Amino acid sequence: MSPDSAPAAQEPDIPAAHAPPPGLLALFLAFARMSLAGFGGVLVFARHAIVDQHRWMTAEEFNETFALCHFLPGPNIVNLSMVFGSRLRGIAGGVAAFTGLLLPPTLIMTVLAIIYARFGDVEVLRRILAGISCAAVGLLIAVVFRMMTPLLKRMDVVVIVLMLGVFVAIGVLRLPLQAVLLVAIPVSIGVTYVMRRKVAA
Repeated sequence: MSPDSAPAAQEPDIPAAHAPPPGLLALFLAFARMSLAGFGGVLVFARHAIVDQHRWMTAEEFNETFALCHFLPGPNIVNLSMVFGSRLRGIAGGVAAFTGLLLPPTLIMTVLAIIYARFGDVEVLRRILAGISCAAVGLLIAVVFRMMTPLLKRMDVVVIVLMLGVFVAIGVLRLPLQAVLLVAIPVSIGVTYVMRRKVAA
């Protein structure tokens, strides 16, 4: 058999859910694009870029990482940039993602703040801001449903019950967030530990 007729060596396929980890410049540019596109919040665009576009995380991994960042002090998306970047490229990756996330909007907001201080009383500008706020709410609702999809697909009744319990406690009963978290976190960890022990057994 001639070399030309020999079957070509197949390169190992990258799993559909993962891609090679990005470099520092790619991290910076990716989070810079997220921040520049993130009108009304960066979470929607962060999830799309990380999970759907670049496939750096699965949907489940993104949910778990964001859940961790949600319980840390500070803005959730800023925490996500540091945790995500550090997970892929160490401390330098965390700094690159953090800088990409904050540097472009900081420069833009500085300029806009100067403009708003001068023209903030214009009625047209107020109407524009009201319209942007409506779009932001819609984007937030959309990403919440997308983040819930992995949980609903697994039909994990215990997880869904815990999620609804936290929602009712905070959103309906108006209980203090800190008190709800002090109860919900250990209960969630305990339930997850018991369920994984049963699966392993």
